[in-house]
Order: sequence, then structure tokens, then C-alpha cells
Amino acid sequence: MTAEAVSIDVVPVLKPDDLNVVIGQSHFIKTVEDLHEALVGVSPHLRFGLAFCEASGPRLVRRSGNDPELTALAVTNATAIGAGHSFVVLLREGFPVNVLNAVKAVPEVCGVFCATANPVQVLVAVTGAGRGIIGVVDGAPPLGEETEQDVADRRQLLRTIGYKL
Repeated sequence: MTAEAVSIDVVPVLKPDDLNVVIGQSHFIKTVEDLHEALVGVSPHLRFGLAFCEASGPRLVRRSGNDPELTALAVTNATAIGAGHSFVVLLREGFPVNVLNAVKAVPEVCGVFCATANPVQVLVAVTGAGRGIIGVVDGAPPLGEETEQDVADRRQLLRTIGYKL
């Protein structure tokens, strides 16, 4: 077997600051409907759009969602990533922590690369066979270690936003 050249594309995820994104890999066209059903089941207030890059057959970017703007933006990002069997979910009025277990429980989902509101860059390996996500850059590097005041602030924030009693 001969070695093949590989290049890496850095693809920024385009989204407003108020949106969260979940990026993952799946294995079947049924992913679109199953992810939609899983997300709808999480909260009646959740607004979302999702897109899935089909890896064989017509190789279309499949889409669904309950918010046309988010669905269109998910398609834009999935198309830019262009990696077979990858999916992009954009969320508004909900957080990844609210949907992550439901997403991971979808039988077609192989894994999740990130779930965040941070700026994200997707690292895509490009070969003669196609494109595949090899990782993500999620946010910026740490600036230091938390102090005791930072610990108290973190604990208070979780209680203020309702995630801890």
C-alpha cells in the first residue's frame, strides 16, 4: 500500500455568539430524523437546526429543524466542513448540557466532537478519498488556575442559572 498525501483544512464554525453548537459523527441517513426527534423531546422551547453530510449515494447535505434560520446556518456549516457522516446541530433557548445525552443516545451517533457556545474551528483531514473530522479547536487556552474566589464565583453561577440547588 502506498502512502497518500493528507492535508488539514481549518474550518471555522459560523454562528452568532448566542448560539450553541454540537458537532458529531454518525453513520446513516436516518440520523436526520432521529436527531430531530431527540431534540424535540428535550424541551418544547428549544429552537434548533441540524444538518448531516451524507457519505454515499447522492451525497447530499440533509437537514431538519424547527427554526429555519438555524437550519440554514447548520447547512452552511455542514457544507463548509464537508466531512462524510458528520452532523452539525445549532441550538437556541437551550444548552448542550440539556441535549447531549439525548444526542449521544441516538443509535446512529458514533461520537460527539464538541458541544459549546465558544468560537469553534473544525480540523478536517483531506485525502483522495474524501474529508474527515479529526478534531476541533473549542475556545481559547487557559490564562491561569482558578483562585478560591473563582471557585466561589463558579459555584454561585451554577446556582444563579439553575443548574445547582
